[in-house]
Amino acid sequence: MDSDKIMRKQLVELLEGKSAHLDFDRAIANLPPKMRGVRPPNTPHTVWRLVEHMRLAQRDILDFSKDGHHVSPEWPDGYWPESDAPESSKQWTQTVKAFHADLEEMIALVKSKKTDLLAPIEGGKGQTIFREAMLVADHNAYHLGQIVMVRRVLGVWKD
Repeated sequence: MDSDKIMRKQLVELLEGKSAHLDFDRAIANLPPKMRGVRPPNTPHTVWRLVEHMRLAQRDILDFSKDGHHVSPEWPDGYWPESDAPESSKQWTQTVKAFHADLEEMIALVKSKKTDLLAPIEGGKGQTIFREAMLVADHNAYHLGQIVMVRRVLGVWKD
């Protein structure tokens, strides 16, 4: 068996939300536009805040993966949108498209034979592309679960 090929394949499956994981498109599918910015009682986030946070964090991780000298935004403000709702349906669509594009770029990085998944990222502190891909998958999975919970509380989730 080619362990490198297996590792890349399994990382891609994890990033895509396969096996036991929910994928991004399923988490946001059929969400009525008017519910994107509704914050249920006793919850810290709206679906919009979670989706935009996922995009911002994923972009930061991708940029660091490509350039270990990348300067990350300030925490926490640089990783969360200011408002509970998107300004428009266009902004929502742009965020969803950007999320997909960045995820595809991370997947391409993982798939590329030119990428040494276990080499330290130059300029980093020992991080590897393997670690960063796992971080993207883990972070996305966590917040996709939150999206489902928000949608359940709002009554707009169908199993």
